[in-house]
Amino acid sequence: MKPQAVRGMNDLLPEQSPVWAYVEGVVRDLIESYGYREIRLPIIEQTELFRRSIGEVTDIVEKEMYTFVDRNGESLTLRPEATAGMVRAGISNGLLHNQRQKLWTVGPMFRHEKPQQGRYRQFHQFDVEAMGYAGPDVDAELIIMCARLWKRLGLSHLTLEINSLGTPQSRQRYREALVAYFSAVKSRLDEDSIRRLEQNPLRILDSKNPDLREIIDAAPLMLDFLDTESAQHFAAVREFLDAAGVPYKVNPRLVRGLDYYTRTVFEWLTDALGAQGAVCSGGRYDGLVEKLGGRATPAIGWAMGVERLVALYEVCGGKVAARLPDVYVVAVGERATTAAFALAESLRDASPSIWPELNLGGGNFTAQLKRADRSGARYAVILGEDEITGGRVAVKPLRLGEAQFDVPVSALAAELHKRLRDH
Repeated sequence: MKPQAVRGMNDLLPEQSPVWAYVEGVVRDLIESYGYREIRLPIIEQTELFRRSIGEVTDIVEKEMYTFVDRNGESLTLRPEATAGMVRAGISNGLLHNQRQKLWTVGPMFRHEKPQQGRYRQFHQFDVEAMGYAGPDVDAELIIMCARLWKRLGLSHLTLEINSLGTPQSRQRYREALVAYFSAVKSRLDEDSIRRLEQNPLRILDSKNPDLREIIDAAPLMLDFLDTESAQHFAAVREFLDAAGVPYKVNPRLVRGLDYYTRTVFEWLTDALGAQGAVCSGGRYDGLVEKLGGRATPAIGWAMGVERLVALYEVCGGKVAARLPDVYVVAVGERATTAAFALAESLRDASPSIWPELNLGGGNFTAQLKRADRSGARYAVILGEDEITGGRVAVKPLRLGEAQFDVPVSALAAELHKRLRDH
């Protein structure tokens, strides 16, 4: 039986890589243009880190984490998201002591959930975090950064939803109101919601059970329980977005699936990939650094799924062609086969913009020309015994209606550079 990849963990084939590289490059350039610096993190962390940060009563911790016990008896987890690791790195490396940090990372995350279009068990995310910033201006900047990214990639079918979850104190008042409301209709709740009612009733608002939709729609609204400072903060975020011309919808049911969020939360949603889903999600988590052992530090960030971003880019008509070799070096004869290595490397030395591919594995002249044509190269450079003796090479155009020509080896790079530039 042929070996298969683990379900939900996919190979990225050479034909797919160019579009990923392009999209990732655009995202990297944009993030860094806003002053964020890259940090690279382990993909494995202590399980307790995610339990403390994400929350015990969340689908991620309860159902989706890849957790194992290592040889030392320590419980470790493949990271299901990056924010907890970013905060841990900030604390353990002293990055947050009397400092402000604007950081980003990218890499694989792991969740054992049902695979669907653009969502896999091993998936990739860009993660951007601003730590030490308390004001609403950074909230707006992170959201506006996304809006600019959509423009750069030519994306459509995206809508922004925002909400505020207030402070832990105002959320506690809201929690009490939710408990009272859902307790009155407890007989109509499903098993998951009844369990969450006792531990974290806000998670009931995240339920995907369509039978609970009417009950959830009638529940109290978080915005009615905001403290004055959080209400002012949220109003300022909206003013900044209005000033920047970024349209949005206030969704009072948006709570996000992680327990660490406070105040501003947001999601960029699309319906272009089937069922409506988030391409980018984020929010403020002012209490998380202190909860994980650091000093009280305000912070906010977002995570963007690369698979869904690439899929949306392609749905919106984006295409990226693979870079093909410019030149294919054909070598006929034993001496030419050896000399071809030096010739190919001399072209690379002369100009990094020229991409030569060297024929490997031998073959007669006809077979090598067929390989040259299949490679997609613009020119075949032919090196044989006569060419070595005369210090020249033959250049055969493969794509344009040009005639074959000879050129001295010493002038080959300059001639190719000129022709490649002009065509």
